[in-house]
Amino acid sequence: MHDIRAIRETPELYEKAWAAKGSSGRVAEILDLDAKLRAAQTAGQTAQAERNEASKQIGAAKGRKDEAAASALMTQVETLKGVLAEHAEAERTAGEALRAIISALPNLPASDVPPGADEADNVEVRRWGEPFAIAVAKDHTTLGEASGLMDFEAAARMSGARFVVLKGDLARLERAVGQFMLDLQTREHGYLEVSPPLLVRSETMFGTGQLPKFSDDQFVAFPGLENARAVADHAEAPELRWLIPTAEVSLTNLVREQITPEEELPLRLTALTHCFRAEAGASGRDTRGMIRQHQFQKVEMVSITAPEQSEAEHERMVECAEKVLKALQLPFRTMLLCAGDMGFSARKTYDLEVWLPSEARYREISSCSNCGDFQARRMDARTKKAGEKGTRFVHTLNGSGLAVGRTLVAIMENYQDEGGRIAIPQALHPYMPGVTHIGGAR
Repeated sequence: MHDIRAIRETPELYEKAWAAKGSSGRVAEILDLDAKLRAAQTAGQTAQAERNEASKQIGAAKGRKDEAAASALMTQVETLKGVLAEHAEAERTAGEALRAIISALPNLPASDVPPGADEADNVEVRRWGEPFAIAVAKDHTTLGEASGLMDFEAAARMSGARFVVLKGDLARLERAVGQFMLDLQTREHGYLEVSPPLLVRSETMFGTGQLPKFSDDQFVAFPGLENARAVADHAEAPELRWLIPTAEVSLTNLVREQITPEEELPLRLTALTHCFRAEAGASGRDTRGMIRQHQFQKVEMVSITAPEQSEAEHERMVECAEKVLKALQLPFRTMLLCAGDMGFSARKTYDLEVWLPSEARYREISSCSNCGDFQARRMDARTKKAGEKGTRFVHTLNGSGLAVGRTLVAIMENYQDEGGRIAIPQALHPYMPGVTHIGGAR
């Protein structure tokens, strides 16, 4: 959410920043609605003051037994009642329209975010590891299906496209990957493990920016309502329940409508959860395999910080994600996203991209974002120093540490041999005792 006072004071800054993220041309409309809202508020206050004064004078007129004056004043009070209702309606209409526009506009990019329209303009920050030398690299789907441990057809029969059934040692490897990541983030990086709800209210999704703009990308649960998405464009629909697209939603909202003592910051939270995405905007993309699924597991990292802590915390979070890939010996690169390729709530984002031999290119496996106070304003999440009266909005950060399914894909492809067997990375041996390889053609 944005501060309307800041938009009034620096409209050119907002117009330029929103244009950089593909959302230009709304500042004039915002300022017009803001003027109408304030005019309605001022007119309402004036009418209320007049009504209060007229009400006081009625008593005085009756005290003087001036019934004519009292009657005239009562008529005036009744008229002002209608005027107040008109101003209240004008205020409500302008306020709702203003809120609808502002809540659908993205966060402003940080000053050091590179300009650009899409992923072609992202900037490589660093690269780690050399791609594995594999003569003829099979993709993870071929490897999984050949071993009988990955079944897309069975998943499609029960759930449709973009689902998978993992079996045997491959299911065990998926579990091992998630547990390894969670242990690394909690034991070595100081994140507090949380087991959060997977179903959340609309206002919770609004807080982290999934609603109202991205309702089509989410799965909604509302028994008995045929067209749930028709009312889902409004955050004020508490009866709806949404399946989380990432644990960022649940973890970040833990500080919703709270004042967290500044001495307790930063809060570092992590969770291994299932995540659910409708992938409405991904038609035709990655339709084969596990890269883009409706249901997947992910270890999420969330940090809640004081404003001056968030930049350093962002760099730390990226390092925590990078250490997972380094421990698994998976080659990757770290990319700083340009303004046009960043997510809705982010002011600065780094993506980690892992090497996939079958595609001979790097693919995203983690996204770590600093959201500044954007989400905090939507959640009313604040912090306060001991002994001080004033509060400030916290800064929120989130990152994947990592996406379990995509990590499984990377392990399968990078650790394959000519026979289709997959070696287990050394870091996962404690989680799969006695197993050094899985798969291979049946």
